[in-house]
Amino acid sequence: MRMSKSELITQIAQTSGLTKAAASKAVEGFLEVVTATLKSGGSVGLVGFGTFKSVARKATQGRNPRTGDRIQIKATTLPKFKAGKVLKEQVAG
Repeated sequence: MRMSKSELITQIAQTSGLTKAAASKAVEGFLEVVTATLKSGGSVGLVGFGTFKSVARKATQGRNPRTGDRIQIKATTLPKFKAGKVLKEQVAG
């Protein structure tokens, strides 16, 4: 099952006792802070939950699957999430 952003906001509002508007602001604020931190090369660690970080990926050679021609894949920075021990244990059951 996939949870949408609006479903997440509804669930947060219900479990925390916040209004939907307040929960929405909290979720938006969290996303903005994490995005800005990753953009600047930092990381966000939530003990027991996990760590969001940005990782640099080197330029590589690849192949166009249609033509077989070699192509250059540009270097880029990607967001990564590493689950924490507590989260892994709770999900595993």
